[in-house]
Amino acid sequence: MVKLTETWVQEVVDDQLENVEIVDVEEAGSRRHRVVRIYVDHPGGVSHEVCARVSTAVGAALDEQGFADGPYTLEVSSPGLERPLKKPEHFRAQVGKKVSVKTFAPIDGQKVWRGILAEVGEDSLVVVDAGRRVVIRLSDIAKANLVFEFE
Repeated sequence: MVKLTETWVQEVVDDQLENVEIVDVEEAGSRRHRVVRIYVDHPGGVSHEVCARVSTAVGAALDEQGFADGPYTLEVSSPGLERPLKKPEHFRAQVGKKVSVKTFAPIDGQKVWRGILAEVGEDSLVVVDAGRRVVIRLSDIAKANLVFEFE
């Protein structure tokens, strides 16, 4: 049985499509009915056609590899306005924007930082939250995403 990882899904997609980035892969549900969610990005935008092509490619590969011994639902979509930030390149592309960063352990007494992503280095980033600058190691991040604000 295949181990569902972003790397495996990216390899499947790369074999059939160009310029589609796998942003995140989630598994939910129960053993009796799994849900696989794949979030994708594309330089030209995430269209219905892109999602359908990713779904076809990944669905066929999952079935071929015997992914589930029962039914599963495969969902493919855009990461949305508050896209998750997981990889260093995700953070680099969002410098200057508002982010929410949750850490595994408190840094300067707090685990949730919500502010402007000021810098991204090799293994850390800087968030300015209410005038406070905090350096957060990438390895300390439990979850991070963009914060969309209506103007």
